[in-house]
Amino acid sequence: MSAVFDAIIGILRDSGFMGFFADGGWKNLVMIGVACFFLLLAIHPKFQFEPLLLLPIAFGMLLANLPGAGMYHPEIWDTSNPVFWDAAGHLNAGDVLKQGGLLDILYLGVKLGIYPPLIFLGVGAMTDFGPLIANPKSFLLGAAAQLGIFVAFVGALALGMTPQEAGSVGIIGGADGPTAIFVTSQLAPHILGPIAVAAYSYMALVPVIQPPIMRLLTTKKERAVKMEQLRTVSKTEKIIFPILVAILVSLLLPDAAVLVGMLMLGNLFKESGVVDRLAKTAQNELMNIVVIFLGITVGATTTGTTFLNFNTLKIVAMGMAAFAIGTAGGVLLGKLMYILTKGKINPLIGAAGVSAVPMAARVAQKVGREENPNNYLLMHAMGPNVAGVIGSAVAAGVLIQMLG
Repeated sequence: MSAVFDAIIGILRDSGFMGFFADGGWKNLVMIGVACFFLLLAIHPKFQFEPLLLLPIAFGMLLANLPGAGMYHPEIWDTSNPVFWDAAGHLNAGDVLKQGGLLDILYLGVKLGIYPPLIFLGVGAMTDFGPLIANPKSFLLGAAAQLGIFVAFVGALALGMTPQEAGSVGIIGGADGPTAIFVTSQLAPHILGPIAVAAYSYMALVPVIQPPIMRLLTTKKERAVKMEQLRTVSKTEKIIFPILVAILVSLLLPDAAVLVGMLMLGNLFKESGVVDRLAKTAQNELMNIVVIFLGITVGATTTGTTFLNFNTLKIVAMGMAAFAIGTAGGVLLGKLMYILTKGKINPLIGAAGVSAVPMAARVAQKVGREENPNNYLLMHAMGPNVAGVIGSAVAAGVLIQMLG
């Protein structure tokens, strides 16, 4: 009987449960609770906030905070030393030598900047740049909506963050999760978890955050403006556009070439009409696989020691400010264009200049129809919306070039 009792005690002593009683173990327990809350937001029918990314992020968070599981080792990555495999098959980072877990290996796709460009490839294959080509003024609205990035950057510096951390916080204002992850992995990988959670949380809350800002900055008359139908864009224009944008942006901002280049390659797959299999693969199989790997590994970076601190609160607050200011910047430029065109442009489409495609465009459509049931702003809003995707990638290149 004593031997059985000793065996049970031994099993409990060696189990992960004892990790919760170790120094800082309570943080892991809290993060497991946070992960379960995010899983609820992703799965419950009343919420379903960005489930395609929130669910794997939450489960990665859960796995990384299970004591003893050994799937992710933050100490490998929290170092300025380069990480490599040694001859014995260990992950080696200076003085840190570990047998890498599954999530450590998958995290290399984030560390090396592989996953975000591949997601841009899939986004490009699903994007129609027709509304942007038909109304080039949309580029200005997409650019104006990036205002939040640079205002939040200055604000984060004022809060005592390093320039690299401030750049990573600011990019949340672009409302583009892969771009935020890409910039942060290059500039401040130690805050990748909070940045990713904040970025995707605000993307999911676009229908909640944007409408009050849009109503505050516009009048009922402006919101009711009915815009003229866009012209038809030829196939030739749609083929030339991604090639031209890739060349110009890459020459002007080489650091943005990887994101913009993959975005335009995916779009060329779609618009050329000669590689249908590649376009479908980029849209579906490849996109889904990369989203799983990206989500679960980004979630794994949110361990208790890295997530539960005052810096995370600053990131969440400044990320919210970045997103709100970006929305306001687009709407205010839309108001200016409304005045200059003598009421031909509805300012609401400026709010779609953030990169949350197509959710931000749908919000502009919904708010516009509340004032005028016969108002159809969706296609007009898609112009600034896809311009915002390009704009956030360009802003990422600027930040990396300045701070990298």
